[in-house]
Amino acid sequence: MIQTSQISTGMQYSVDIVLCIDTTGSMGPILEHVKENALSFHDQLGSAMASKGRSISQLRLKVIAFRDFADRAEDAVHQTDFLPFPDRAPDFESFVGGLRSAGGGDAPESGLEALALAIGSEWERGLDRRRHVIVLFTDAPAHPLGSPSQVQAAGYPQSVPRSMDALFQQWGFAHSQDALMENSAKRLLLFAPESEPWVDISEDWNNCLYFPSNAGEGLEEWEMDEIINSIANSL
Repeated sequence: MIQTSQISTGMQYSVDIVLCIDTTGSMGPILEHVKENALSFHDQLGSAMASKGRSISQLRLKVIAFRDFADRAEDAVHQTDFLPFPDRAPDFESFVGGLRSAGGGDAPESGLEALALAIGSEWERGLDRRRHVIVLFTDAPAHPLGSPSQVQAAGYPQSVPRSMDALFQQWGFAHSQDALMENSAKRLLLFAPESEPWVDISEDWNNCLYFPSNAGEGLEEWEMDEIINSIANSL
């Protein structure tokens, strides 16, 4: 279990992580694998930090489960708030444990909407050193932002930008005034197929790590170690 204590140097390390998880029908074969690793995530990160002689003063996890607004708008997105660990671990485990694969309609899903909601999260702004991480898991391409079938759906989040350029502005770059995330703190890890828009994001967005997956086969090859190490090694 992660220790919520101050490390020996006196610096306090804060880590916020948003897990965006595709829960459409095609994810069924590997959703349980993703869930299993998500539930062990905090312990694995704590062990990795301890091996480096560091500890995390504050860890918060948030989950955004997404499907497709064009298919079933009523359950296209389900999300938690940021859940502090270890106090809210039972809430995290209950939410993740209850995820089920269903629906999806056509091939593209609402992955960009989930990414936009993650970017707009209420990230920690205090403590000495911060890491703000978005991890997105999908085996499908995404509907273009501004697509009428998406935007006109009931309950569509009004905070979601209507174009990729606007979403990139919210992701931001060095000294960007429109950015919703702190440039030095942010990281994006994509476990997604080699399709649009994921390839363009991996090439054009800063602080992004891309792990291609095979569409239709899920994410069997993804490794939790990649996420753990990218966080622990950057603090």
